Amino acid sequence: MKSDPNKLLRYTPFERANHWLVAITFILLALSGLVFFHPAFYPLNQLFGGGVWTRILHPFLGLVMALSFGVMFFSYRKLNLMTPTDRAWLSHVREMVDGDDRNMPEAGKFNGGQKLLFWLLVACMVLLILSGIVIWRAYFAFLFPAAVIRFASVVHAVAATVINALIIFHIYAAIWTRESIDAMLYGQVRRAWAKQHHPAWFREMTGGGK
Repeated sequence: MKSDPNKLLRYTPFERANHWLVAITFILLALSGLVFFHPAFYPLNQLFGGGVWTRILHPFLGLVMALSFGVMFFSYRKLNLMTPTDRAWLSHVREMVDGDDRNMPEAGKFNGGQKLLFWLLVACMVLLILSGIVIWRAYFAFLFPAAVIRFASVVHAVAATVINALIIFHIYAAIWTRESIDAMLYGQVRRAWAKQHHPAWFREMTGGGK
């Protein structure tokens, strides 16, 4: 199939597949985690075959998400290192939200907001993995004192709440920035879109072309 000369490759098929694996496992983890979070959500256990199966599947789903997120981390960690330009971008974010992007510093493949989100997600994932190991009753919980398990349970719940809020913001931002979702669905973006939202990356991809 011929590539569209008016578009640029933003995400490879592997990157997109891994992203959607993270997204799907996140949704399943959020739903199954709510079962343990509050009795009002307990009926959600029926999506997983009952309370026992929900308790069994939740940590294994977490393992899948951790591995796929790890792939994402090692793929994007260098691209998400913060630079002075990114900090300047963040300082002007209020203007952009108000619809004025004239003073926004030129963003690379990822802008300052995306980079900040990336590192916040990394921090939450580390907390979820470490606390999840401690409270994984079938395999590891017996290795830790009860006080440590209780503390890890609180950390797990707080980190889960924060990461849920971050993902909701991520989805909202993707919808708000038109064509962002198309990039993760089809892998390509229009050159005009790239030039408007990620001009430094646009020049990198086109050799400085118009």
